[in-house]
Amino acid sequence: MDDESAVSLETPMPLFPAAGMSAASMSAAEHASWMERAPHKRLMLFSGRSNPDLGERIAERIGIELGGVLLKTFTNGEVYVRYEESIRGADMFIVQSCSSPTNDSLMELLIMAQAARLASAKRITAVMPWYPYGRQDKKSMPREPITAKLVADMLAAAGVDRVLTMDLHAGQLQGFFDGAVDHMTAAPMLSGHFNDLLDVDPDDVVVVSADAGRVKLAKKFSEMLGGGLALITKERPGHQEAEVTNVIGRVRGKVCILLDDMIDTAGTLCAGGMSLMEEGATRVFACATHAVFSGPALERLEHSVFEKVVVTDTIPINPLNRPDKVQVLSVAPILADTICNVFNDDSVSGLFHGGNQLF
Repeated sequence: MDDESAVSLETPMPLFPAAGMSAASMSAAEHASWMERAPHKRLMLFSGRSNPDLGERIAERIGIELGGVLLKTFTNGEVYVRYEESIRGADMFIVQSCSSPTNDSLMELLIMAQAARLASAKRITAVMPWYPYGRQDKKSMPREPITAKLVADMLAAAGVDRVLTMDLHAGQLQGFFDGAVDHMTAAPMLSGHFNDLLDVDPDDVVVVSADAGRVKLAKKFSEMLGGGLALITKERPGHQEAEVTNVIGRVRGKVCILLDDMIDTAGTLCAGGMSLMEEGATRVFACATHAVFSGPALERLEHSVFEKVVVTDTIPINPLNRPDKVQVLSVAPILADTICNVFNDDSVSGLFHGGNQLF
């Protein structure tokens, strides 16, 4: 065989030499059955349009900038998403509160998740401080949907691997997901705020649960404050309607804090505050994680008996419309610390010393 037609029988040098060996020193006949890559992880944070201010606060707390993403709504209402930088192999966190307009915000999150999956993100975590349709968690009447479960299925179908949320309407909603759910709570932050705000003896403070379903949370909250516990019972004649029927517990001569997970139209909350005053409470406050504030909520709160109504920024509130008695605390530190622990494979419950499961 002449030189021009000779075929080299040498084994080609592997693209990835075995660990600890250079390509030059590695024998052509030697091959490893594995290859090693140095640990390499990227945390990338993006925000949808439902609560961009919260996304900025989270990014600032972590010490990074929000990733660039183009979000547009066409004239027919369809949403367009395009990430403006490479996200291949990234550990992605998408902040979207899914607040009003709820369906638009939810659809935007789903499209952002699918775009990230198609762009080869390694893991996608939906940071949903406010979980939409959380109240539709069971069939209360025949032929009703369980929409909270439907939302969980849609997130999974879009490519979401993990969900990070706060103060679900019912803790059992975590069971609707096949993947991991990090369920955070604002209760320690709210209780710490009232410890600083109230200059009274803890024995004179009573935490009042807004309904029977929140009693366990109210009990934990009262233990954080060192105060007592009471309960308001109510009936629901229809959707978004409730009537206060009774106050159970000793509230006369006490400073009462009415606790709930959300404030929607504020009708029941204001009626509950009035009932507490009629039962002899000296001062009445209210607090909730989610400030839905739909319909006449802000007007009702402005003319209510509450000295202060303390909420968080899981849902954005227009400061121009907000009454002076409504105070907003940011959950950005809680969410940012949780994101960092998830990224670093550290304990999430350790942030609350195991106390984040309050239901």
